[in-house]
Amino acid sequence: MTKSQADVVRAALEVLRDEGAAGVSLRAIAARLGVRMNTVVWHAKSKARLEELIADAIVAGVRLDDLPAGGRARAVEIARRYRHALLAHRDGAAIVAGTYAAEPATLDVAEALAAALLDAGLDEREAVWTLWAIVYFVLGLVQEEQALPARATGALDPGDRPALRRLLPALAEESFDARFEHGLALLLP
Repeated sequence: MTKSQADVVRAALEVLRDEGAAGVSLRAIAARLGVRMNTVVWHAKSKARLEELIADAIVAGVRLDDLPAGGRARAVEIARRYRHALLAHRDGAAIVAGTYAAEPATLDVAEALAAALLDAGLDEREAVWTLWAIVYFVLGLVQEEQALPARATGALDPGDRPALRRLLPALAEESFDARFEHGLALLLP
C-alpha cells in the first residue's frame, strides 16, 4: 500500500503520543506504518525534516476562526489557542521549540498573530519583537508544564538565597493557567 507524507506525519504523531519525543525516529515511523525505512525517508528526508512536519502538524491545531475583532484581544486569543495546541500533544512544546518550521500552518499562525499585533497599534519592530516574546513565552511555559510529571517532586531547597527562600511558596505553585494569563497581560498590556 502506498504511503503519503500525511500518513508519515500521522504515524509520527501516534509515536509521539505513545512514546514521547525521544521515541520519534524514522525507524519508529516505518515500524508503525509497516513499511521499509526508505518509504519514510522519501517523505521526510531526515529526522530534522520529520520534526518540522510534526511541529507544523501540532501548530495546525491552532484554530484561526471566530477570533475577536480587536487586535489585542485577537493576539491574546491566538496565544491561548497556541498553548492549547501544544498541550494537546505529548511533548508538543519540545517538538515545536526544537524546530524552525517554515511550513503552512506555522506561517498561518504567525501571520494571524502578526496581523493582530499590527492591528493593536504596534509598529513593525515592536510587533515582531512582541510576536517572538509571545511565542517563546508560550513554548517555555508549556515545556515546563509538560515536563512537570517527569520532575522530581521533592521540595526545592534554595539554600542561602534569601530572595528565593522568600518566593518559595509562590515558586511551588503549579497554577500554569494563572501564570500563562499573567505573562500574557505583561506582554500585551
